[in-house]
This record gives sequence, C-alpha cells and structure tokens, in this order.
Amino acid sequence: MKYNKLGRTDISVSEICLGTMTWGSQNDEAEAHAQMDYAVEKGVNFFDTAELYPTTPVSAETQGRTEDYIGSWLTKTGKRKDIVLATKVAGQGRDYLRGGEGADARNIRLAIEGSLRRLKTDYVDLYQIHWPNRGHFHFRQSWSYNPFKQDREKAAANILDILEALGALVREGKVRAIGLSNETTWGIQKYLTLAEQNGLPRIASVQNEYNLLYRHFDLDLAELSHYEDVGLLAYSPLAGGILSGKYAGGARPEGSRGAINRDIGGRLQPLQEAPTKAYVELAGEYGLDPAAMALAFCLTRPFMTAAIIGATSMEQLEVNIGAADVTLPEALLEEIGKVRRYYPAPI
Repeated sequence: MKYNKLGRTDISVSEICLGTMTWGSQNDEAEAHAQMDYAVEKGVNFFDTAELYPTTPVSAETQGRTEDYIGSWLTKTGKRKDIVLATKVAGQGRDYLRGGEGADARNIRLAIEGSLRRLKTDYVDLYQIHWPNRGHFHFRQSWSYNPFKQDREKAAANILDILEALGALVREGKVRAIGLSNETTWGIQKYLTLAEQNGLPRIASVQNEYNLLYRHFDLDLAELSHYEDVGLLAYSPLAGGILSGKYAGGARPEGSRGAINRDIGGRLQPLQEAPTKAYVELAGEYGLDPAAMALAFCLTRPFMTAAIIGATSMEQLEVNIGAADVTLPEALLEEIGKVRRYYPAPI
C-alpha cells in the first residue's frame, strides 16, 4: 500500500481510503467491523465518514449510524491511533440536521460534538465541510449551475466564519487538519486566501467526485492542486458502482445501490451506457476486473491523495483494495484517453 501526505500536513494516508456510506443501511454493524478489520490488515489507515451517513438511502432515522459503527469498532480494537479518521459537517438543506442551516460557527460546534460522541474519540484527523452553503455544481447540478445568483459578500463572510470555527477546534485539539468537499476552484482558493490573511488553518484536501465517467477535476482544479498542495480525495471512483459493469443492459442487482437509489444520484442514465461498455471491454482485453481498472486509473492521477472506495460485500472490498497493486500499461492508458475523447461528459 502506498501512502501520501495529506496536503502540507505531516499526516500520511493510504492511497485507498475506506468509504463508509453504506454502513447502517446496506451493511450492519458486524459487516462494517469486518470491512474495517480487512482494510487495516491490507494496509489501509484512512477511514472517511460523515454525520449524514448512511446515504443508501439518506434518512433521519439512520443518520449518524455509520459513525456509531466506527466508534464501536475503535472501542473494541483499541486502534484509534492507527487510523486517520475523517468526517464531515453537513451543508444546508437537511432539516433533521439542526434545521438544515448548514455549516457556520454554531453548527460546526454542534456537529463536531455529535460526531466525536458517536465515534467515541476526542479528536478527528480531518474535518470537512460536506458541501458549501452558497451552492455548487456537484451532485449532477452542473447542467443548471448559476453562480451569478450568489451573494458575494455573504459567501466570503461564511467562509471566514467557518475557518474561524475550525481554527478554534484545531487549537482545542479536537481536529488535526481541515478539508472541503464538493467545492469549486474559487471556493478552495478563497479558503486558502482567507486562512493566510487571518492566520487560520490551511485547507489540506478536497473531496470531490472523480471517475472515468466524470473527470472535471482534470482541469482548473488540477492546476490549483498542483500549486497549492490541496490533494483530491476522490469519491465515487466507480461512479456509484456503474464502472463495475453490473448495471449493463438495465440490470438492477438485488440489494445494489441502483436498486435502492434508482438513478444513483443522476449517474445511471442512457448517456453513460456506451462509455461504460467501452471501459468494461477494455478491462477484459487486458485481463483486468473493470472495477480494479477504474480504481487503478484514479491512482495514476498526480493530484490524487486517496481514492475512497465503498463496498457492500467482502468480495467487492477485496477487489477494490487490490486495485492498489494494479499497474496499468501505457497502451491501456492511451486507450482510456481515446474513450474519453468520444464521451467527455457522459454523466
């Protein structure tokens, strides 16, 4: 297993991060514990969760259950110091999370206390803003994205308020490093600028979607990552499981995410079918599992700090973690580039 620095911190994280958003709905506590046991055995030291999880589906009844499962595992194993633990505070819109007010100083304080209680720890290694209050283009919103309706002064003030709250948590020892999620280039740079101007903690990472079907990060976000050392934590590196090929021909395997969240957040629609088929066939030509190929591709990207995997079965988990040992030949990377040219933005 390869390990990368988290931004400009001294924290080293495995390039495979164990994602947890199915725990508490698709996976029970015993299965979650088994996944953590196996991942650690294979060299994974990085777990990612959120106060919102599980999300398959999202519900007020199960909110926080994923953190509970991690907390019980940490208590059982005594491995807290061996794990880089990341969680998130929700943005606006979920009324059962503090009235849906989103991330600000008051809500961050309430959220971290709840997360620490569920995780049964007194600190988290990486605390992230799950999505910005002002709006963004993630979650399939790029086709209708309109930043010109945003209040410029209010947005900047909210970012400074968030940074000050996070700075207090860092000083108190409750948070080691801070990160963003579902952010834009402007948003990340604004956090960096205000942090430098006000002596506040620096953003270490951004958790955005990245996979063979959705490669927005290759452009201006990649440039920012290069100059500012804000690495990508890629979520949905298999596009919600689509790149495994299991939904080909309209299939909806029982118990799968596509059977629960029917369009997998807008990803499972006709435009993805041709490129997915092409990628699955390419994997077959090179004797690779398509999921392993898709993950291994993510790990080739120079801005990639970690790819966040998710699995509902041990078989899936073994393939996903095993992708860290897969080297893609240059000829295959060239073929992947050709498919992208034909289908540049299928989801």
